[in-house]
Amino acid sequence: MLTLAPADRAMLDTLATDEPAMIARAVGWCLINSGSRNLPGLEAMAEPLTTTMAEIGAVERIPLPDTQEVAPDGAIRAAATAAALRLRVRANAPVQVALTGHYDTVYPAETRFREVVTRADGTLHGPGIADMKGGISVMLAALAAFERHPLADRLGYTVLLSPDEETGSLASAPLLAELGTQAHLGMTYEPALADGTMVSARKGSGNFHVRITGRAAHAGRDFESGRNAILAAARIAQALNALNGARDGVTINVARIDGGAPLNMVPDIAVLRFNARIPDASAEAWLMRGVEEALAEARGDGIAVELHGGITRKPKPFVPAQQQLFEAVRSVGALIGQSLDWAPSGGVCEGNNLFAAGLPGIDTLGVRGGDIHSEREYALGQSFVERAQLSALLLAKLAEGSIDGPALRRALNEG
Repeated sequence: MLTLAPADRAMLDTLATDEPAMIARAVGWCLINSGSRNLPGLEAMAEPLTTTMAEIGAVERIPLPDTQEVAPDGAIRAAATAAALRLRVRANAPVQVALTGHYDTVYPAETRFREVVTRADGTLHGPGIADMKGGISVMLAALAAFERHPLADRLGYTVLLSPDEETGSLASAPLLAELGTQAHLGMTYEPALADGTMVSARKGSGNFHVRITGRAAHAGRDFESGRNAILAAARIAQALNALNGARDGVTINVARIDGGAPLNMVPDIAVLRFNARIPDASAEAWLMRGVEEALAEARGDGIAVELHGGITRKPKPFVPAQQQLFEAVRSVGALIGQSLDWAPSGGVCEGNNLFAAGLPGIDTLGVRGGDIHSEREYALGQSFVERAQLSALLLAKLAEGSIDGPALRRALNEG
């Protein structure tokens, strides 16, 4: 039976007075555009994050490698990535927690969505306020409060903030995999739903880029010798879309076709881009067979097709160890008057990466909000304190041993 100790109450009371600072910090961070490809903006965002994290412990800036991208003209180019930020505290403590988040957003440097507006009801409307600058503010507030708890020395943790989650965590994936092997429990700060519902199961996801090469020709005097890459891309797109509904839980979103040529020229380059979601490993195998069949619709007769990308985040099913963890989190919430529930999601996050490394975890510990990835994104102001209190108390109960982090990890990996 979980109970609230006097030290727990003192920690929660401290957080209750921190609401203005938590919100103001997140609002200030949202004024810095840190779209995934905006390297100067990401560098600017790393500065205040490093300053805030350094109040807890020593911060490392970890350079990340370039990744490959297929440019709109079909060229294969290197894409630079900003640095990850890592904070380690008490690496030798008997219980270890991995806390992760991302400081990139989906909003590019040229976006018109730049400021946070506070509505009359206290709702905050702005870029990244829910996903996930509000969540990072909550995380760091919870850690700062937990550091004053008398049981803090029993628990160590690593915070990893990545700059590339919104583009698939391609560069930070090795760091996440390593972190997932070193901890007993994962805590990730994606937003919860507006009513507080957290995510239980998650699908797997991958981004794919198909480079199609044809043969250019004059559209008038030499039309027959041309091989149209745009038409080939359209055939592939139709075949991919036809896979939807053929396997339960698998979806394919054909998102974009780049390419084209002057109207008097047969286009010789196209790049088709799509995202796929899968519920389990067998669905991934089925998907890849279907993708190959779709590509075959265009190959041959002067058309070359190359597939780039793949499934980069494996599914995160709601297995018994995860169910046990969620019940523990629900009990912690009940101690402070929070009624918590959960539901599956087709979305993916760093929680998928940690789970794939054998780490049980909760990945929607951020603020309550909604309409993320749109210019309607919002977070509920009152949720900053409640979510910080939930995280801090969860850390305290892990340190106390009334939630057994090592046993949860063993249950996941032995189950």
